[in-house]
Amino acid sequence: MGQNQHQQINMQQKENMSNEKQWDLIIEPKPKLFQLNLKEVWRYRDLMLLFVKRDFVAQYKQTILGPLWHIIQPIFTTLVFLLVFGKIANIPTDGITPILFFMSGVTIWTYFSACLTATSTTFIANASIFGKVYFPRLVIPLSTVISNLIKFGIQLLLLIVAIVWYAIKGEDYYFGWHLLLVPVLVVMMAILGLGLGIIISSLTTKYRDFTVLIGFAVQLLMYASPVAYPLSFLHTKSYAKWIAWNPLSPILEGFRFALFHKGNFMYHDLIYSGVFIAIIMVLGLWMFSKVERTFMDTV
Repeated sequence: MGQNQHQQINMQQKENMSNEKQWDLIIEPKPKLFQLNLKEVWRYRDLMLLFVKRDFVAQYKQTILGPLWHIIQPIFTTLVFLLVFGKIANIPTDGITPILFFMSGVTIWTYFSACLTATSTTFIANASIFGKVYFPRLVIPLSTVISNLIKFGIQLLLLIVAIVWYAIKGEDYYFGWHLLLVPVLVVMMAILGLGLGIIISSLTTKYRDFTVLIGFAVQLLMYASPVAYPLSFLHTKSYAKWIAWNPLSPILEGFRFALFHKGNFMYHDLIYSGVFIAIIMVLGLWMFSKVERTFMDTV
C-alpha cells in the first residue's frame, strides 16, 4: 500500500471521528439583547446549590461561633432598637409586644439588606470566575438570594420561639389564615433585593462609586422604612406620605400583620409594591443581560 493510500485512509478516519463527535454544549453569542434563557439556568441548578453551600459555609468558616451569629445579630439589634426607639424615643408598637415588634422588623429587613448588598457586587466579586469558566451569570445572584434565605430561616425560627414564649406567658396571639402572607412577603423581599442588587451590580462595572454608596445607602433606607416604627406613628407628620410611598413599607407592615394580626395594614397596598417590584426586576434583568456581554472589558 502506497503512501498516498495511507494518507487517504487517515484523512477518512479523521473525518469519521469528527462526524461522530456530539457536543452537549455549544456557546453562541446572544442574538438578542434581552435573552435570559432560564432553561439553561435550570440545567445549572447543581452548580447553583454548590454556590449556596459555598456562601453559607465560607462566611463563618474561620469563626468561633459560626452560624450562631445569625441568632446573636438579631438579638443584639433588637435590644438596641428596644432601648433607643422603645425606651428613649417611646415609639408605640401598634399593640404588639415591643420586643416582638422590633425583632420582626429586624428579621425581614436583614434578609432584604443581605440580598441587596451581596448581589450588588456580583460582577466585581466574581470577575475571576466569570473570566475562566462558562455558566449562566444569573446563577451567582440567585444562589446568593437562596443562601440568605437559609439565614433568614434561622432568624425566623428565633422569632417564632420568641412568639411562643410570650404566648405561654399569656400574651394574646391569633393564629389564622393571615400567616399565609408570610411566604408571599418573603418572596417579594427576595425579588426586590435581587432586582435592585443586579441593577447596582451592572452599574458598578463602570461606576465604582456605587460600591461605596451601597453601604450607607442601605442604612439610610432602613430609617426611611417602618422597621423601628409603625406607619401609624407618622400619621401627623408632614413626611408620612413619602414613607408610605416607599415600596418596602407595605411589605414590612404586612409582615407584622401576618404574624400578629395587628396594625393598620391594607391588602391593596401590596399591589403598589408588587408593580414596583415587577418593574425593578424587569429593568434589572435587562441591564444584567446587557452588561454580562461586555463587562470583562471594564471590570
